[in-house]
Amino acid sequence: MKLSKKENRLRRARKGRAKIRELGITRLSVHRTPRHIYAQVIDADSATIIAAASSLELEVRKGIKNGGNVEAAAIVGARIAEKAKAAGVDTVAFDRSGFRYHGRVKALADAAREAGLKF
Repeated sequence: MKLSKKENRLRRARKGRAKIRELGITRLSVHRTPRHIYAQVIDADSATIIAAASSLELEVRKGIKNGGNVEAAAIVGARIAEKAKAAGVDTVAFDRSGFRYHGRVKALADAAREAGLKF
């Protein structure tokens, strides 16, 4: 039986998340849609959201024309790093949710690293 594109992505996501769970470290989870990108810092112990940022936030939307491009992803990456550091988190594991590490996902990760988040 052939899996759909979404099922394949979710299978890859499960594999990555299992490894992160094994490490027991706070994770930076990324989700992208054609129109927007979302990022959350999730606590390893209680699975609660420590910080969240997306291209839907008012401050982010002011600085961008479109929420589904590399520029928006970079702004969201810097914003999630600021929020995580304000919450006392400086080291995370990057959870790309099964998405390929290029384009918007890579731009978000690079911007978060430049803003001081370690992973």
